[in-house]
Amino acid sequence: MKGVRLAASSVLLAVLSAGVAYSAQSARAMALPDGVARGPSVEGITEYRLPNGLQVLLFPDPSKATITVNITYLVGSKHEDYGETGMAHLLEHLLFKGSVKHPDIDKELQSHGARPNGSTWVDRTNYFETFQATDDNLEWALDLEADRMVNSFIAKKDLDSEMTVVRNEFESGENSPMRVLLDRVTETAYIWHNYGKSTIGARSDIEHVPIDRLQLFYKTHYQPDDAVLLVAGKFDEAKTLALIGKHFGSIPRPERKLRPSYTVEPTQDGERSVTLRRVGEVQGVIAGYHVPAGSHPDFAPLDIATQILSSTPSGRLHQALVETKKATRVGGFSFQFKEPGMVAFQAQVRKEASLDDARDTLLATVDGIRTNLFTKEEVERARTQLLKSIDLLLNNSASVGLQMSEWAAMGDWRLLFLHRDRLRKAPVEDVQRVATYYFKPSNRTVGLFIPAAQPDRAEIPADPDVVAMLKDYKGDAAVAVGEAFDASPANIDARTRRGQLQDGLKLAFLSKKTRGNTVSATLRLHFGDEESLRNQSIAAGLASQMLLRGTTKRTRQQIQDEFDKLKARVFIVGGSTAATVSVETIAQNLPAVLGVLDEILHEPSFPPSEFEQLRQQQLAGAEAQKTEPQAVARTAFQRHMHPYPKGDVRYVPTFEEEIADLKALTLDDVKKFYATFYGASHAELAIVGDFDAEQVQQLASKLFGSWKSSKPYAKVKNPYRKIDPVSQSFETPDKANAFFVAGVPLHLGDDHPDYPALMFGNYLLGSGMNSRLFQRIRGKEGLSYGVGSILQATPEEDNTPFQALAICAPQNIKKVEASFRDEMAKILKEGYSEQEVTAGKTGWLQSQQVSRSQDRELVSKLASWTHYGRTMAWDEDVQKKVQALTPEQIMSAMRKYLDPASMTFMKAGDFKKAGVQDP
Repeated sequence: MKGVRLAASSVLLAVLSAGVAYSAQSARAMALPDGVARGPSVEGITEYRLPNGLQVLLFPDPSKATITVNITYLVGSKHEDYGETGMAHLLEHLLFKGSVKHPDIDKELQSHGARPNGSTWVDRTNYFETFQATDDNLEWALDLEADRMVNSFIAKKDLDSEMTVVRNEFESGENSPMRVLLDRVTETAYIWHNYGKSTIGARSDIEHVPIDRLQLFYKTHYQPDDAVLLVAGKFDEAKTLALIGKHFGSIPRPERKLRPSYTVEPTQDGERSVTLRRVGEVQGVIAGYHVPAGSHPDFAPLDIATQILSSTPSGRLHQALVETKKATRVGGFSFQFKEPGMVAFQAQVRKEASLDDARDTLLATVDGIRTNLFTKEEVERARTQLLKSIDLLLNNSASVGLQMSEWAAMGDWRLLFLHRDRLRKAPVEDVQRVATYYFKPSNRTVGLFIPAAQPDRAEIPADPDVVAMLKDYKGDAAVAVGEAFDASPANIDARTRRGQLQDGLKLAFLSKKTRGNTVSATLRLHFGDEESLRNQSIAAGLASQMLLRGTTKRTRQQIQDEFDKLKARVFIVGGSTAATVSVETIAQNLPAVLGVLDEILHEPSFPPSEFEQLRQQQLAGAEAQKTEPQAVARTAFQRHMHPYPKGDVRYVPTFEEEIADLKALTLDDVKKFYATFYGASHAELAIVGDFDAEQVQQLASKLFGSWKSSKPYAKVKNPYRKIDPVSQSFETPDKANAFFVAGVPLHLGDDHPDYPALMFGNYLLGSGMNSRLFQRIRGKEGLSYGVGSILQATPEEDNTPFQALAICAPQNIKKVEASFRDEMAKILKEGYSEQEVTAGKTGWLQSQQVSRSQDRELVSKLASWTHYGRTMAWDEDVQKKVQALTPEQIMSAMRKYLDPASMTFMKAGDFKKAGVQDP
């Protein structure tokens, strides 16, 4: 469960999705249960009200075989009193500890194959489950949320154990200097309003909040008249509304009156400053400015202004700081809250560079908007980028069930659509006006205080009347609906068209009707062999990242602009042996997107300035990892598990070696790697979605069919070898969180007869919220916020790594290791019960179905299986083998392969400060 600050507005909009294409008229024609009132309907979402005050949003979408149930309580850290910081987030954790009818929620979530979570933010708290679309699953989820709304235990024993988990989450956040710096800037910017307090809370409040205050907070706010329930996905509206009435309708409207929020942050009357001093390798600067409430009309042009200043590579801050090498990275984001929020700009600076120079340049760039006015081109580019994110992602009904929480908390869920409309209409003059008015020295919080002879202050306007603004709002027409697709392995195989071009490119095309006519594609290139790739790892990594930074015909910005116009999201990720291109767009634009991609892959220009920017960013990243517990422990672990000589493509370098290699790397090295290895001789193209398979196949043949690699390809394997176990610890001073990893290479592949039993045994051990490690180390003992285990086989390999991972407070590192060893010993001695295995199978099978229902996951699977000559029949066969497993077969495999005595243990943290001897 989350409890951290999340950027709102443009950042939230980048992950928003909504709606289903059914008409408002059809919703209004549906008979309503007694007492239920129908509200507005916008772009496929219809609002209802129960007599007890519960607001219900229904969002049917038959195109995916999943349902998301999301309930939002309009209470967050803003509502906490003195001594209660972090209480809303603590309560979020305790609602997973059980209720009267659902005493073991973690077990139920896993048994239903659900993808659950909860999150807490300043104005709201939400809980959700995404699961396979069945009537039984839907009724279970509604019953679960109704019961824990008013019947959760909120017990002292659970607070005692979960408090340490939340504290560990707090400590994990304390490891990031930039995140802590943002907290310091925010709490300095807000003198009185609770928005200045981090949602995770103060450590002392987390540790000492009384259970009776937590119970009172729960009874006050967790009520139907302070909640919004959204159901999105494949369901019957009338039946679902009846189920909601059945499970929630009996909860009475409370008699208490909610206390309104009345604290108003006074107008800031001069710059404020704060300095953070901690261990780290990368410097940073953040400047924050007060802005109006998220519902205010000024917020849309503010979003555009923020985008103009902070985007990459056209943004003014990028050009002023990154391109001049004064900083390695810049960014900007807005907090779009119910009440007045904040816009912040930041820059990361390498240690040997001048932080003062970077700060002065950042502030001068923002202040410079008064004389260097925004251009129409800048405004249109920023507008296109923001609207692309909304238009492209308003096609996934599951996500709207989660992100609509933010807009409901702002005052009304329809604000999403109103904000989009405002973005469309905001003129250049409005963008200039709001930026000039709010981004002024007296209204910012940064590193220094500068007296002002004539104060120039920004009076923040009052919150708008949202009800009046949206009284007659209608919104756009709902987007096209997709088909009800059966995501079973057999149907996927039946619908997938496979083939191979004459020159080697393998194809896997699955055409289906999708919401908004979306298409997901993956192009995967394989290149080189063990000998030819020697000493090429650093050049290989940067070669893939340089491809989107310019071609012989377009600059980096022009490429980005073109993809924005085409409503396409394109990523290229590569390493020493392969590169993967991921594409998401809409059907009518797919041919054009592939045409631009062809240009990017065939005609990269490798601009020197872009190479130097990228190299500096990589250096900053490598330097930052040197003091991070997770990076230190993981690197040490991987180096021990892969004892290959330096220069081998499988060699794991130290941080110092990586930094030295980056400094020595030249642009010619990167160009040479691309020219030598890139090509489609050994490649796969997989596409899932709404597209013309025949047309795309012809286009793929034309674009990629004759693109040959000059070097032969042979898979670089990592054959099994026995690794002698070691136990090592590493000091990472001034880090509040520690990291634990244990593991061993196993001598089997995914085609071995033992693999299904071992894989499923690991699922019960460390995958999900009902796993043994999670329930023991987090649930029972409260030692870790994140704990689990991984068993990931690679086809055609006889070497399958096993890893167990956990974060914890440094003083708890020995307890985490002892609990891991003890739980492993119990499992190896006693095994899993019949009931545990049966419930686990149900959850695992449903989770596989949910994964296949996500087009981006499915297209990646199709590309991988095409490379290895497999079809989805392989998945179906594994499912059958798992279904047939007995507890005895599972334990036989666990005992055969997973002996803690053969495992390597690596730990990193500030153990000296915590007083831990020999961790």
